[in-house]
Amino acid sequence: MNRLGRVVGYVVLLAAPAALLGATVLAPADASVGRIGVGSGVVLAGGVAAALEGSHAFDRSAVRGSGRPAAPTLDPRDARTVLSVAAGALVTYALSVHAGLGPVLASALVGLVAGVAAPAVAVPVYCGSFVGMASPSLFRSAAHVGVAGAVAGIAFVASDGVFDGFGGKLGTLAFAGVGATLLLPGGTYATGSGVAGAAVAAAVPVAVVAAVATLVLHVRLDLGAVVGSALVGVAAGAGLPVLLPDLGGTLAAVAFCASFVGMSTTRRLASARQFAAAGAVSGLVFVAVAPAFAGAGGKLGTIAFLSCLTTAGGRALFERL
Repeated sequence: MNRLGRVVGYVVLLAAPAALLGATVLAPADASVGRIGVGSGVVLAGGVAAALEGSHAFDRSAVRGSGRPAAPTLDPRDARTVLSVAAGALVTYALSVHAGLGPVLASALVGLVAGVAAPAVAVPVYCGSFVGMASPSLFRSAAHVGVAGAVAGIAFVASDGVFDGFGGKLGTLAFAGVGATLLLPGGTYATGSGVAGAAVAAAVPVAVVAAVATLVLHVRLDLGAVVGSALVGVAAGAGLPVLLPDLGGTLAAVAFCASFVGMSTTRRLASARQFAAAGAVSGLVFVAVAPAFAGAGGKLGTIAFLSCLTTAGGRALFERL
């Protein structure tokens, strides 16, 4: 991917979480000291990671012999990637809405099947599954879900080489695809609400366990990022609502969100302690941003992406100071 493509991917991957934070922190009705504090910390530490990533990514993508970006080029495999993302979105939406599995279990099952049966396209399919987690109140028809999947697929191709190895990147691309599609006539976000008190207390410990469990499955047991995250999602999506009828649905979403943290590479988060820290941040951010962009596919991944950037940026800031 050339320099221009990386610029587009970089902008998309920063614009999506910025919109989520902005909607959370700046909304007068929902603003609170806690949310503003979480948002400020994420912006500071995450901004360090974003600045470092921009410097490295654009240095690697510089065009020799010219200071200007090269024209975009298309690889024949890009079409397969975009179609894979769109297919993942449509299948997940059908399982979530029409088969009644719900968004967490539907997405996790699609990721697990793709990771085991079709590893060559598992990553883009899993990205598309996050689009398919969108609430049916957002789109008028499944066709809109397919469009959102295709847009996310194009962003997926453009972002190759930018923020690679950060957990939550796939969901952030899905969130951008959903957001862009909702600009079309007929699309609207659902009305959001905060997290219940008991779930707030459990969010951070559940997120830490899910992030570390995914790390073990992904890295230590060598199952891969997609299968590791999907297994945690299936366990949480199927088990927690049964064990905890009142809180299980929310905590399943928290665990699935944190599983995306566990998809990070050890180049980005170097130890189990850092994975646990990023998982804890994801639990805090999940609670803080709950009312914003309710029902949007990819929101959980965007939370995980913010959390990984915050942890990596905080570490870099600490080392420099």
